[in-house]
Amino acid sequence: MAGETLQAPASFTLEARKSRFLAQAAPVESPEQALAWLRAIADPQATHNCWAYRLGAAYRFSDDGEPGGSAGRPILAAIEGQGLDQVMVVVTRWYGGTNLGVGGLVRAYGGAAAECLRTAPRRPLVDWQHAAIDADFALSGPLHGLLDTVGALKLGEAFDEHGLHLRLRLPASNFEDLANRLRDLSRGAARLRRLETPDE
Repeated sequence: MAGETLQAPASFTLEARKSRFLAQAAPVESPEQALAWLRAIADPQATHNCWAYRLGAAYRFSDDGEPGGSAGRPILAAIEGQGLDQVMVVVTRWYGGTNLGVGGLVRAYGGAAAECLRTAPRRPLVDWQHAAIDADFALSGPLHGLLDTVGALKLGEAFDEHGLHLRLRLPASNFEDLANRLRDLSRGAARLRRLETPDE
């Protein structure tokens, strides 16, 4: 999974003809998380809480009562224009008494979202692979050292009469490297398996 997401929530305020626009952005990992964040930060006293999110190929947006295409789509365009993924942006508007027209709304919503994202701290997205390792007890020490070298995070550990059983998560791009190193370390005796889910 290429691309970047936000490191932390960010915000930016814009004034346009006495209307105030507050753009708030946050990293999200699911549509449910995006909508929960919307519920948490939307101001019920504001005139509009318009939003958009992108999660890989999935995206949604809402004009929240503004003219069609004047708010949600420009916010989504700002996310895409910044090359971001797994991001939710909410732009809240407090009406200032002067109509902006559709063009003015597009510029205000899109501009506030773009500036919020442009200045936000970012981090690269990592495509995680869950995995399991079955190995001999004797390999426990060297095996744990090996996990650090490939950026693996140990999620669980168990022992039985067959040896050591580890569950872990690592960057998918490092899976083959781990497989090769594990084969060399155990002379082919240890077993590494990909897991579809952490609970498999």
